[in-house]
Amino acid sequence: MLVVGFPAGPFETNCWVVAPARGEECLVIDPGVGAEDLLDDVLAEHKLAPVAVLLTHGHLDHIWAVTPVCGAKDIPALIHPADRPMLTDPTAGLGVPSGTPIFGRLEWAEPSDVRELSDGDTVSLAGLDLQVDWAPGHTKGSVTFTAGTDFFSGDLLFAGSIGRTDMPGGSYAEILDSLARVPLRLPDEMVVRPGHGPDTTIGRERRMNPFLVEIAASLADGDVSLPPVTRGL
Repeated sequence: MLVVGFPAGPFETNCWVVAPARGEECLVIDPGVGAEDLLDDVLAEHKLAPVAVLLTHGHLDHIWAVTPVCGAKDIPALIHPADRPMLTDPTAGLGVPSGTPIFGRLEWAEPSDVRELSDGDTVSLAGLDLQVDWAPGHTKGSVTFTAGTDFFSGDLLFAGSIGRTDMPGGSYAEILDSLARVPLRLPDEMVVRPGHGPDTTIGRERRMNPFLVEIAASLADGDVSLPPVTRGL
């Protein structure tokens, strides 16, 4: 499987392009602020044809370019229904009044074709099968995608850290549960493709990520006491 990622925009959000091989159809995951031109470069370099955009959650740093990308390529966007309102009003995820300009942008619209993801779905597109796991905590509609030995974690799990939970829809209790249910049950060799920052592996995070270490040791008896985190949007 071909996996190409690049950080885009001021938030350095990782946009991922996934395909069976060079010259094939592909999926685009989380085209955020500033992703359009960089994405076109990746598609041209590897001779890829996108067939859908997958969204790990609805924060603007992950969805900013979804409508122009979907419109230009005439492809659908897939998102969990709990985060779908952020496609048309990203302020819903920021805790600011509706209609507040964001980077000078006032108007928002969903792509013309939006499809909703559910926990346990398998997305079978572009010759790939991606497992969908609902993983709330960062947002109510956060999901992860697993394909082969690649785990696209969005803002659930980072190298050495986890997603913030102090924005609308965030929940520290829910993200702990999601971390226990999803990444902690994956094999060590799985490669984590996060929403921000460098790649890592499940094995490395199981051993060295203080949050996963504490969850694995203490979640069963309810003795989890960890500081809040503020990485990512």
